[in-house]
Amino acid sequence: MIKRTDYLTRTYGKPEGWSLRAYEANEANEANEGGLGGYQVARRVLTGMTREQVVDEAKKANIRGRGGAGFPMGVKWSFMPKTVGAKPHYLVVNADEGEPGTHKDRTLMELNPHACVEGCIIACYGIGAHIAYIYVRDELHLSKARLEAAILEARAKGYLGDTPFGKDWPIEVHVHSGAGAYICGEETSMLNSIEGRRGEPRMKPPFPANAGVFGCPTTVNNLETIAAVPTAFGMGAEAFSKLSILHGIGDGGVRLYGVNGHVKKGVVVELAVGPTLNELIYDIGGGVQGDRGVLCVIPGGSSTPVLRPEETVNAPDERLPLHPWHGKSVFDVPLGVDTMRGVGTMLGTCCVTVIAQGTDPVWCMQNLMQFYRHESCGQCTPCREGSAWLERTTSKVLDGKASIGELHDLHDIANGIMGNTICAFGEGTAMPALAFIQKFRAEFEQYVRGERKRADATLTVEPWS
Repeated sequence: MIKRTDYLTRTYGKPEGWSLRAYEANEANEANEGGLGGYQVARRVLTGMTREQVVDEAKKANIRGRGGAGFPMGVKWSFMPKTVGAKPHYLVVNADEGEPGTHKDRTLMELNPHACVEGCIIACYGIGAHIAYIYVRDELHLSKARLEAAILEARAKGYLGDTPFGKDWPIEVHVHSGAGAYICGEETSMLNSIEGRRGEPRMKPPFPANAGVFGCPTTVNNLETIAAVPTAFGMGAEAFSKLSILHGIGDGGVRLYGVNGHVKKGVVVELAVGPTLNELIYDIGGGVQGDRGVLCVIPGGSSTPVLRPEETVNAPDERLPLHPWHGKSVFDVPLGVDTMRGVGTMLGTCCVTVIAQGTDPVWCMQNLMQFYRHESCGQCTPCREGSAWLERTTSKVLDGKASIGELHDLHDIANGIMGNTICAFGEGTAMPALAFIQKFRAEFEQYVRGERKRADATLTVEPWS
């Protein structure tokens, strides 16, 4: 069910909506509606709550990580040591946003950067940190400029510095540029990058809460996750969670949804958690270009397995969470972290890529495999060699030079990557590959039999003839 909200996006489209003046004007509007806006939420938290109360409140918000994995934010905060000992604590905010098809975090940085800064203040206090690093990929020049300007404005008003809001709890926020490596979206690779090291994932354990950046306790959160914190604390965490139709299964609040690909209107929109794919495609995206049907959808960034509209939910047991949608199309299931896992994919970044009928699924897979081959850091052999092998073999299929045996090899190669790498990049390569191979097996076989040609394949949409 679509439930439009504008807590995170209220400053979007406003004159200089990224400025402190606009953010504090929004504060007045929030106050008139019985809530708190601007930096008044951070003021209330720092001056009126203990660190333990902040973490407990964060848990009630049921904010599932907005970066891909969907881990509960409040639970992650609780992993940090309760006391700040010899080693300082750090907050690291992941704004790398290198996932193909994902384009939401940059809108927050460019159009509502003060929500990101205020969220950092609250999070730092809750986890016992005095310094936050916002890690932004270097290509996002406007995002970095807007964040830097917001930090300067907040510091000039006394919201950052040695005594924010008069509280003896120094907090500083810094923007750190990455060099544009997709692997640095993985949290431990990002920590290495911040330290000036090669962007490669670390073995876990130790986990970042024990030994993160500079070997110190660290919490890593996605940027949208942090930007939602002022809203959750302003209205009350439980009330925030109940905005979602999936509140009952611990997936709360509002979030940004991206719709892109072969839709008539590509857009980033804020909604209460729980719309369906059909609602995003037709009500938000305006339908498919050329009024074609949908071939498949990548639900949350390129690393999430595709879904086809003819797939249905198989949950006959009334005790199963997806039973209310038994027999219905997966496109009619509310988008949530656990509901998407239930239908065999992932919610990921919640930016939906729509692929229209007439698009060649084999070329789609080969296009993705080119990306993953290029972006593999090379540290793990199954990922380094497997991604290249997948790309080469899919290219052979497109060229009509592959055998049926090599189609079987594609499946085996992808399965050989799963679970055999240090970080989730390998799975992010293998899962979409397996989905394309399994759900479009007929199209792959048509290339082997010579019934399809690369020259006829297309990734674009033309009007029906």
